[in-house]
Amino acid sequence: MRLILLGPPGCGKGTQSKRLTDKYGIVPLSTGDMLRAAVKAGTPVGLKVRDLMDLGELVPDEVVVAIVADRIDQPDAKNGFILDGFPRTVPQAEALDRMLERKGVKLDAVIELKVDEGILHERIAKRVADAKARGETLRADDNPETLEKRVHAYRMQTAPVVSYYAKHGLLRTVDGMAPIDAVSAEIDRVLGRVEAPAP
Repeated sequence: MRLILLGPPGCGKGTQSKRLTDKYGIVPLSTGDMLRAAVKAGTPVGLKVRDLMDLGELVPDEVVVAIVADRIDQPDAKNGFILDGFPRTVPQAEALDRMLERKGVKLDAVIELKVDEGILHERIAKRVADAKARGETLRADDNPETLEKRVHAYRMQTAPVVSYYAKHGLLRTVDGMAPIDAVSAEIDRVLGRVEAPAP
């Protein structure tokens, strides 16, 4: 199963991605995680994108497409993957289509988590509080100013990606405001993988 999860920052993509990978044994491909790992490792790509990410700016398409192309070729991604945080723009979606076509791979579905933007600020605040409580290092982009930039960037650049996949018949929209378990169940339903209830 090869999926894309779309939705603004803080909408629950990471949570649902983890549940899907655990349930179906597919690999989560978070471009954010891949880029943060590159920054932490001090790789050439990491150094190039560190300041952009700290400011909540988008990383250049060619960098992200190259990282995703390499990652999809890894053995653990052969059974399927979930792309979270990519594509963010229509040109990236088109580049992804071309790349997958070259590899002889097709997407099964694109899941959009629809949420109320006003609630996103509360979710980010909770994420920050939870991370602090666990003694974790906070993400540099987990603050109100950067979140507003990221949500604005999503609205301007990524929202058209939703229309792009709708036109291609791949889009499945799910209410991301529902409780986590209900969102998971709805994702299973739209994927046509609802399990028979236990007797």
